[in-house]
Amino acid sequence: MHRRIIVPSALAASLLLAIPASAADFTPGAPGIGDSYYPTSGNGGYDVSHYDLRLKYQPATDLLEGTATIVATTKQNLSRFNLDLGLKVSEVRVNGRLAKFTASGDHELEVTPATPLEKNKAISVVVRYAGKPSEVKVGGWTAWARTPDGGVAAQEPDAAVWWFPSNDHPLDKATFDVSVSVPDGHQAISNGVLQSQSSRLGWTRFNWRSNKPQATYLATLAVGKFDITTDRTANGLPVLNAYSKDLGDNAGAARASIERTTEVAEWLESVFGPYPFNSLGGYVPNVTSGFALETQTRPFYSPRQFANGANVSVVVHELAHQWYGDSVSVQDWKDIWVNEGFARYSQWLWSEKEGEGTAQELADYVYATRTAEDPFWTVKPGDPGAENQFHVAVYDRGALALQALRNEIGDEDFFAILRGWPQEFAYANARVADFVRYAERVSGKPLAGLFDTWLYQPSKPSASTAATAGPSAPAARSAAPETAQPKAAQSKPVQPKSWKKIAETNTIHETGEHGHAH
Repeated sequence: MHRRIIVPSALAASLLLAIPASAADFTPGAPGIGDSYYPTSGNGGYDVSHYDLRLKYQPATDLLEGTATIVATTKQNLSRFNLDLGLKVSEVRVNGRLAKFTASGDHELEVTPATPLEKNKAISVVVRYAGKPSEVKVGGWTAWARTPDGGVAAQEPDAAVWWFPSNDHPLDKATFDVSVSVPDGHQAISNGVLQSQSSRLGWTRFNWRSNKPQATYLATLAVGKFDITTDRTANGLPVLNAYSKDLGDNAGAARASIERTTEVAEWLESVFGPYPFNSLGGYVPNVTSGFALETQTRPFYSPRQFANGANVSVVVHELAHQWYGDSVSVQDWKDIWVNEGFARYSQWLWSEKEGEGTAQELADYVYATRTAEDPFWTVKPGDPGAENQFHVAVYDRGALALQALRNEIGDEDFFAILRGWPQEFAYANARVADFVRYAERVSGKPLAGLFDTWLYQPSKPSASTAATAGPSAPAARSAAPETAQPKAAQSKPVQPKSWKKIAETNTIHETGEHGHAH
């Protein structure tokens, strides 16, 4: 029998005020952040501001134990939310209270707090977890590499799932404290500044801090036995480089390349503006892969990058990403050109600086050596598709687009754009379209057609287009008479001296796996 309860109106009003929003007003956060290429990456409903990771890793067994504290703000009334993690969870607390949790898929952790979370409220989430990262597979692949003396987390577009719970997409960047305990005689390398280290009962703890917003895939962890060099830049930034003790024949070339990090960064500051982070460096663990990755403040390099001797060009590429890709990150993974086109073009500018071939000569060479039938031209750098996200065309054709822009607007506006863009979107996210609008604003010229030709058309631009808006345009052909035949049209282009070293870095996006690194 249903009874209707009647109360005085004043009492009814007071009861309404005391009753929280209906449970119907609270809904689960989306299991993906909405990326075009990777719909399950990241999560909806909240925004992370800080990760505090307290870890213990045993190299002999590959056992990682962790307690992650996540500081975030809700973006909707949340009944439940997801984190991305592949390891086994033993406990979750939300705002100090035990929460229910369940694993779904291959990397989703669904968390149901004891009470629903109101929109625009600060929350803390503590996750206790453990497991062997090398045994975690997402879509059949792993971003965790075992080494003879430890393990490494460095991959793109995903790496975090293997070692900490997160909102795993560049749209949700946060600051990081990473504290790692490893057996004495081993070191733990991560991003930012080494705040302190201490030893107790056979274990050494390393405490790292990255104090600027950082995408989760740019967070890195490497445990092993390293030779470490330290220094400070002229501006006082700490520099820390780490080399595995067993790099063999590649050891000398790796050091000869990475020890020039400070020099390269100072030059890049003259092109892109002030360095955006709190430290510099690089590390080379004893991995069998061939790629490199712009992990924030401390790029990862595979030993094979130096199999043919020193290669400063790859250091230029990864450090350029500190501005283009790390400080200014993609809004969506289809916007990968705002990372890769600029990092490749920085290699062309370094070649120009070193007198080993101008950016114009490199553009001419790329254009001339790729026939119209080459599948290279079918890849659209402005939206290449997930399967071609790290195709060489995104790099080389992406750089051609920048040379075309330089020729169209002239060096003064071009270099003003290269310097201004990282300031305009510092520590934030941007799309290809944002760059086009920015370039138009700075130059005062309509540029949509130019970018459409070089970034979005699945065909080789005509020789006439290339001669006016790309390779060998007059604005960049100061050494040749105006009547000279465009070098792009020559049948036997001259290979610039820097080409081989630049081409060697193409392996930075060839991992042979689902995950790639540039």
